[in-house]
Amino acid sequence: MTSAGPAVRLTGVVKSYGPVTAVDGLDLELDRAMVLALLGPNGAGKTTTVEMCEGFVRPDAGSVRVLGLDPIAESAALRPRIGVMLQGGGAYPGAKAGEMLGLVASYSANPIDPEWLLQTLGLVDARRTSYRRLSGGQQQRLALACALVGRPELVFLDEPTAGLDAQARHTVWELIDSLRRDGVSVLLTTHMMDEAEQLADELVIIDHGKIVASGTPSEITTRGAEGQLRFTAPAHLDLSLLEAALPEGFAPRETSPGSYLVVGEIDPQVLATVTAWCARIGVLATDLRVDQRRLEDVFLELTGRELRG
Repeated sequence: MTSAGPAVRLTGVVKSYGPVTAVDGLDLELDRAMVLALLGPNGAGKTTTVEMCEGFVRPDAGSVRVLGLDPIAESAALRPRIGVMLQGGGAYPGAKAGEMLGLVASYSANPIDPEWLLQTLGLVDARRTSYRRLSGGQQQRLALACALVGRPELVFLDEPTAGLDAQARHTVWELIDSLRRDGVSVLLTTHMMDEAEQLADELVIIDHGKIVASGTPSEITTRGAEGQLRFTAPAHLDLSLLEAALPEGFAPRETSPGSYLVVGEIDPQVLATVTAWCARIGVLATDLRVDQRRLEDVFLELTGRELRG
């Protein structure tokens, strides 16, 4: 039974652990058949937010609705309709991969064929291998299969491609994209900015329990970048000749080793000046972008560059 309204809606949600406020007045909404990537540094409140949506943690204040239901008070009605992928996998260490997936499938009234999932996620040869003997990437793929086998309307994916090689990663991306096309809603947490840009219809960046940015990947990377030209070239180039060649008021600078920024009214002549300067000094400028920043740059500007535990 599909209810009206968004797949996930949090309104004014607060959650504290002792003196630490993990989530601080959070408003968040995930529409049906959409992928939302929840981003933030360690300790930002991502895990607590997702655990409240999954019904594992009760908020101190505010409202959490998942598929129109209270994930704690109405958990029995909600659980058959959602899929949860846990970082730890949640499997019995001695269970064989095929047995584990078959067991999870048996809980569903209309499961996806477990054999198809094993084939799609490259686990056929590992079906008789115990969970503890699977590689990290195989455990990750099995956790994803267990989250999807019950045909959920909404799936929570925690770092779905952590530890996967490039081929497996793209297979998972294709699977997530097919879920969206089939009308499944996805709430995704990831530390991989390219993954978020590739998969998400909407991004939400949180820090210290508050939303610091939200929007489509394009909106977030272009917001505040008007009048900027960015390019990549060898690190520590002498920019004095470029500054002399540009119109007055332009101040090119190296924002990080090998990443360059020119700020001003960017027109075709300015772009030609930059490329001509690169040609004059014998370097190849790559990744030229006008009025757009990398998502990683935006993320670091909003949340800081210090390491967090």
